[in-house]
Amino acid sequence: MSMMDTTKHEDHSLRGIFKQPKAAWAVAFACIVAFMGLGLVDPILPAIAKQLDASPSQVSLLFSSYMLVTGIAMLFTGWISSRIGPKWTLLIGLMLIILFAFLGGTSNTVQQIIGYRAGWGLGNALFISTALAVIVSVASGGAAGAIILYEAAIGLGMSVGPLLGGGLGSISWRGPFFGVAALMIIGFLAISILLRDIPKPKYRSSLSDPFKALSHPGLFTLAITALLYNYGFFTLLAFSPFVLHMSEHELGLVFFFWGIMLAISSVIVAPKLMDRFGSIPTMYVTLVLLTLDLLVMGWGSYSQNTLVAAIVIAGFILGIMNTVLTTAVMDVSPFERSIASSAYSFVRFTGGAIAPWLAGKLAEIYDPSIPFYIGAIAVILSVLALRMGKKHLSNLK
Repeated sequence: MSMMDTTKHEDHSLRGIFKQPKAAWAVAFACIVAFMGLGLVDPILPAIAKQLDASPSQVSLLFSSYMLVTGIAMLFTGWISSRIGPKWTLLIGLMLIILFAFLGGTSNTVQQIIGYRAGWGLGNALFISTALAVIVSVASGGAAGAIILYEAAIGLGMSVGPLLGGGLGSISWRGPFFGVAALMIIGFLAISILLRDIPKPKYRSSLSDPFKALSHPGLFTLAITALLYNYGFFTLLAFSPFVLHMSEHELGLVFFFWGIMLAISSVIVAPKLMDRFGSIPTMYVTLVLLTLDLLVMGWGSYSQNTLVAAIVIAGFILGIMNTVLTTAVMDVSPFERSIASSAYSFVRFTGGAIAPWLAGKLAEIYDPSIPFYIGAIAVILSVLALRMGKKHLSNLK
């Protein structure tokens, strides 16, 4: 039976999605903490810039180094996982996150934090690329339900991360780094105890497999779409704290509500839209809405109220796009899900790596509104990329 055939019998109901074995919940919990690390530093970016005497573009390299190393390492995660097994890949990834998050909290210069965030990105790549495949293999209710559970964990992590970062960051900017290290220890123990040893794949992945996967026109189309989309996503996530001019607590609350909207739309709204309208039409509309949202942020870059409203609305839009895009990637090519995910993630994280640094530079050279306008251009280009490659996506609903 083909991958597309199996999806017909999958349970998209909330009861089906959340009725999972303990092993799936253990991995999901670790995913929540892993993605806390993405939004955790958001509320403390201005504080780090001020206390360590750094510019916004320098501090934004905390995101760029993390995303760039995550993306590059994705090319090797399948090769590693197929040799040492998924469980050990997860645990080694978690150990690296614990180590480098702790070291980040001991840093005395921006350059040190940037370096430790790069190491954190390596651990993140090993963990998140394997986590999706593991959740799909151990979860009940089929692949679609497992992906929604995964996206729910991402959304919850991204919402709780800024709130925790704002709370701990108000005490010291070092607090969020130590907080992630402590929570990841819990995640490490949960996976160690609750996740059984998953057999190594019968096929040992080669280092060339992700590149072969990208030669599939459907997967390549979605990867380029994601690269451009993620440029807009991370412009919003990494740069907007600098133009909001808020305290750590206030920034934490803004991005908490952003993450809550992301979690709700990814779990509840996205599956309904996919079932009713299909993946491709849903992505078109979602990308256009994100473009408009970024244009509003550029237009209202000096209005705190406009920015806050646009950021929270963006969370709702991003949650839909993340779930639909991830589901499409899992279904579009004949390659194993872990290989397809690694290849796709390598490309999309590049967009996430470029955006934070370039947004800070553009604001320093020109005006705080310019990064949002450039982000909007990138997202509308993702619509064109999706349109140009539509003929290669005919097997998607």
